[in-house]
Order: sequence, then structure tokens, then C-alpha cells
Amino acid sequence: MATRETVASLSKRLKTFEDEHAIRRCMNRYMYLCDQLDAGFELNDLMRLFTDDAVWEGRGSRYGKTFGCHTGADAIQAMFTKYTLPPAHFETNVHFLTSELIEVQDDEATGGWVLLQTSTFSSGRSQLSSARLNVRFRCEQGEWRISHFQTESLFNRPVTTPWDQPADLPVPE
Repeated sequence: MATRETVASLSKRLKTFEDEHAIRRCMNRYMYLCDQLDAGFELNDLMRLFTDDAVWEGRGSRYGKTFGCHTGADAIQAMFTKYTLPPAHFETNVHFLTSELIEVQDDEATGGWVLLQTSTFSSGRSQLSSARLNVRFRCEQGEWRISHFQTESLFNRPVTTPWDQPADLPVPE
């Protein structure tokens, strides 16, 4: 009897680890694709990460006003489409995630991250931004997808030079 309970317990723990890994992959894929947003970028891969009834929401005084709230896949796609129209919005855009917390409950999960974003815009201006992300996920047909994405600004700071500089890297002689 103890062996059966041990196997059941280990199976449940393994499923939780696999679900957490799949959720982590979903978020990392989302960030990777957001780093690629450019004029002409095809949004299909990005939109596959969302449930049909998903919500994408900027929270707080800064991001609530800047990004607003978009409900449903069509509204989310329309929001992202603005970043794919010429001229390109970003020259350089890199998202970093840290302070991860993921909790899985059956076919639903929540995740929390702190985001650091380094952007140089096509205008030549650069910015360092940080946000707290609270994300809900739902497993549909064996795939974890974003069902509610919330981002709230922690800070934003203009940077006087572009992030990527053409100077050679200093290395020891």
C-alpha cells in the first residue's frame, strides 16, 4: 500500500513540475516574441500563447493609462498589431524576468515575475523599465496558455544613449 501511495505522490509532484516548466516556457516564449516585435512581424505565434477569452491589462496609474485593458484574442492582437506597423517602434528591445512564483491548481495556474525591460526606440531614445507581472494561465488541450496578463509599472527611466553601442568590447590583451 505504501508503494502505491508513494508512486501516486511522486506522479502528482512530477506533473506539477512539468506544468510549472510548461508555464515557464510559455512566459519565456512570450517575452522572446515581444523582443522580436518589429514592422511586419507575424503575430500568429504570439497569439497562440493566449486563450481565446484572454485579458491583457496594464495596471496602475502609469500602465493603466498607457496600455489600457484588452479583452479577447482579437482585441489583444489589435493592440500588438500597432507594434508591427511601419515604421518600427523598437530598435532594440530586451525583456528580463526574475523573482518567479508559479502556483498550479489542476488546469489553472498563477505566475508572478518582476520584469526588467531595456528598450531603444526607433526615435533614438532609450528607456529602462521595470514592472510587476501577475499572470493567470489555463491548460487547454494539454497546452498552457495565458488567460489574464497584468503588468504594473515599478519604475521607468529615460537613458541618454542607445543600449547597443558600436564600440569594441574591452578584453584583456
